[in-house]
Amino acid sequence: MTADLDVEFVRSQFPAFAEPSLAGQAFFENAGGSYTCRQVIDRLYRFYTQRKVQPYSAYAASHSGGEEMDEARSRLAALMNVETDEFSFGPSTSQNTYVLAQAFAETLAAGDVVIVTEQDHEANSGAWRRLVARGMEIREWHVDPESGQLEIDQLADLLDERVKLVCFPHCSNIIGQENPVARIVAMAHDVGAVTCVDGVSMAPHGFPDIGALGTDIYLFSSYKTYGPHQGIMIVRRNLADRLANQAHFFNAGWRTKRFTPAGPDHAQVAAAAGMADYVDALYEHHVGGEAGPAERARVVTAMQRSHEDRTLAPLLEFLGSRNDARILGSGRVGGETGRVPTVALHTARPAAGVAAALADHGVMAGAGDFYAVRTIGAMGCDAEAGVLRLSFVHYTTDAEVRQLMDGLDACL
Repeated sequence: MTADLDVEFVRSQFPAFAEPSLAGQAFFENAGGSYTCRQVIDRLYRFYTQRKVQPYSAYAASHSGGEEMDEARSRLAALMNVETDEFSFGPSTSQNTYVLAQAFAETLAAGDVVIVTEQDHEANSGAWRRLVARGMEIREWHVDPESGQLEIDQLADLLDERVKLVCFPHCSNIIGQENPVARIVAMAHDVGAVTCVDGVSMAPHGFPDIGALGTDIYLFSSYKTYGPHQGIMIVRRNLADRLANQAHFFNAGWRTKRFTPAGPDHAQVAAAAGMADYVDALYEHHVGGEAGPAERARVVTAMQRSHEDRTLAPLLEFLGSRNDARILGSGRVGGETGRVPTVALHTARPAAGVAAALADHGVMAGAGDFYAVRTIGAMGCDAEAGVLRLSFVHYTTDAEVRQLMDGLDACL
């Protein structure tokens, strides 16, 4: 049985909720970036004040800085059930994906096929689509124009022995529905293809078990998972060793450096260990006792998702009763996989105007295309006009959702 999430304790871990300038403001733009937990902030402050030297040298401050960077990689890798040398940091997910695309461009041959989707953020679509200039064929997995979903039957029609790479999101930043990753990965592997999963919109709702998902590549952004502004990239060993090195030639033998040609941001890498501290704090408060990192992450994720489902349900019911806003994606909680609280609306009023009006009601929300131009267009919306996006995570309260609904009632 999943324990109920103690939201008061959760919010005590985030300095933003004690910040006077944010008092009374309900934050509903978490899909663009979450608040940062105090464990990350404390580590970042310590690094900048005590360790801000070149790491990995023999003197004490340098040695400590390097140890903290290594700790971040090893602890987060353990949370997600992968080996430490399969886990890399980069400046952003967009940059990490671009570098990976260059590695594939040097590894694949003309005529090889790459599958991309209409459901992706452009970071996990555009870089791969450019491979057509290198002679690869791009096949597009289209969304259903009504539901926004990716249909498994259509993927089956796209797959054959020429497909070498399948790129798709764990969850769309517009549709908000979790895709059946393990099933898709198995289908791709059956024809000898590898998979690249964009987890940017899913990881904020719980760190994934990459071993269980089975994907060859998993990407997400730590600034959306309560951490510093870094991109996190997991490339499994059997693939990493086959791809072309993108770093300095003398770093080719380091799996954690092969796909990050620029030097890392030492302080932010070290601070990322605070995300593991946060998971540990939630586990200890709610459950306690001995458990491995991946099990702690699984338990914490279950609590987060349960709270999010319960908090999301009244918002979807409220929106479903209206005729002045169309929910893009499912209008209910649950389903075969799951729906996260990222709710995009095609509104009768211009979305930007609604977002601006919500600010007067203490609601922080966003409007635009959110780099999902293809998704919005495929569903019959004007990508230039954009959509209203309401996104929250496990630290959002029932009272904040009521504040949002009152604001929407006045603004739509």
